[in-house]
Parts: sequence; structure tokens; C-alpha cells
Amino acid sequence: MGAHGYRRYVALGDSQTEGVGDGDDLTGLRGWADRLAEHLARTDPGIRYANLAVRGRLAGDVRTGQLPAALALRPDLATVVAGVNDLLRPGFDADETAGHLEAVFAALTAQGARVVTLTFPDVGRITPLARPLAPRVHALNDRIRQAAGRHGVTVAETARHEVVTDPRLWSADRLHASPLGHARIAAAVADALALPGSDDTWTRPLPPLPVPTRLGTAAGELAWAGSFLGPWIARRVRGRSSGDGRVAKRPALLPVERRGE
Repeated sequence: MGAHGYRRYVALGDSQTEGVGDGDDLTGLRGWADRLAEHLARTDPGIRYANLAVRGRLAGDVRTGQLPAALALRPDLATVVAGVNDLLRPGFDADETAGHLEAVFAALTAQGARVVTLTFPDVGRITPLARPLAPRVHALNDRIRQAAGRHGVTVAETARHEVVTDPRLWSADRLHASPLGHARIAAAVADALALPGSDDTWTRPLPPLPVPTRLGTAAGELAWAGSFLGPWIARRVRGRSSGDGRVAKRPALLPVERRGE
């Protein structure tokens, strides 16, 4: 067994855990969970990894659609990251969303898994048009911390570091992390787990960007709204999800292919 002591890692969640923003559907998605598995494999090449995450899934979907499969795989390490899709919905209920996550925490820890989750950044600092969602983000983060505390779940506190809202850590749609962002998330989780080779460098800011002009900011917001916000609203009106018809990219525990950065 490797220095970290984990042999079976299972990732549950939505598009971030699936890896959207890090690669594409033609060449394949990598994502932070893949990157974390690669980190684990550096000290234990025998580790096996499954990723059950599917884009567009709500916390309740993770509970009903992914948890049974995760339990069947009997992980000794599991990551559970979901809730952003819930808080974007008009009828968001922080207690209900956190309740689904807590049920997942409880089931996995009761089976003996080490479970890790994370808190979410203020989306209003990434996308000014999303500033009204800030109270929802804070409410969900508070409830995630409380639920995690009740079940001994490790929390990677990404929300508490300013760098996580740097635009270079986000893809053009501002909903998914960029490759650099996925790398930072993986590093944050590795740090929370105190894995060999991890540290807190993921919290450090990037070199400063030029200060944008008001005109440039306004033009950027309009372009983003037309390219990404409009299509997202259209899917919601039609009752559709980006994950319709999709299945988990890695439903079985498989060896990890180690890749460089």
C-alpha cells in the first residue's frame, strides 16, 4: 500500500468532477478528480479510480443515481462535490440541497470511506451578473461545513481564498474551471488530505492582470450573456439539461494513467 493508504478512489458529482473545462468531449476530459487520482498514483501505482460524475446533475441526482454505484465499489477514498446546479435553479433550497449531500456523506463514511468535499467560490466575483446568487453560495457553504463536521468529512476550503475567483482559473463559460483551475482544485483537495507532495501553494495568487476598462467589462458581460447565459436559460425553459443522455465516463475502478502537467 502507498504512503497515502488509499487503494480505491471514487469521485461523485457534476460537471466539475466530470472534468468539463479541462479537455473536450472529442479528445477526452481530464478534470480535477483525474488529476487527484494521478497525484495518488505517484506514490501508489496500484490505486484504482472510478469517476461517476455527470454534468448537469443536482445533489439529489448524485444521491439517488451515483451513491448506490459508489457504495458497491467500496471506496476507501471518495470525493463528493455537487450543489452548484441546485443553487442556479429558481427554487433553490439550501437545506434540501445540503440534506442530499449529507445523506451521501453519511452512507460513504458509514462504510468506512474517507470522504472529501469542498466549498464554492462567490460566483458574483467571477460573473458580475451572478452577484444576486452570493447569499445562496454562502448559505450552501455553511451547510456543507456543518454536514461535513457531523460525519468527519474533510473540507477543502477553496471558498476562503481570493485566487479561486481569478478569471484565469475559469473557462470562457465562467461556470467550469479552466485546466489551471482544475489543477488548483486537485491541489486543494490533495492539501486537505495532506497527501505526500501536497502543500498550500494552490492558495497563492497569480501575477496581476491589467485593470479592465468599464467599456471592456461591459462588452465582456454582453458577449458572455449571448454565448453562454442565453443558451443555459433556453435549456432550462425547455426542461433540458447538459447531461441529458450522458453516463459516467469511468464507472468502474480502473488503473490510473499518470500524466505530466
